[in-house]
Amino acid sequence: MQQLNWYKVFASPSEAYQRIPKGKLQLVKVGKRRICIAHTDNGFHAVADTCPHLGAALSKGHTNYLNEVICPWHEYRFNLVHGTESDQRTDPLEIHKIELREDGLFLGLIK
Repeated sequence: MQQLNWYKVFASPSEAYQRIPKGKLQLVKVGKRRICIAHTDNGFHAVADTCPHLGAALSKGHTNYLNEVICPWHEYRFNLVHGTESDQRTDPLEIHKIELREDGLFLGLIK
């Protein structure tokens, strides 16, 4: 099993809900890594911010009712749970662990 480093993104659940309303995306930087956090009807999700197709910032895209993040450049749709593109035209997204806890929103990145 891979070891994770956990990073506190927001200090409380209420701050997480306020800063990333449902249906919205936000870029988070951890060191040199750019992570896109999405808030959907299914909760919070974390994926790499870079679209594997041509490198667009997914945090500038949007989500849909299918629990997907849509790239702002070519509208490729990526499932936020397993990372696959809806038509399998490109590599899947890198998915990251994210947990909403009593003391905040935490992002788990592989060491």
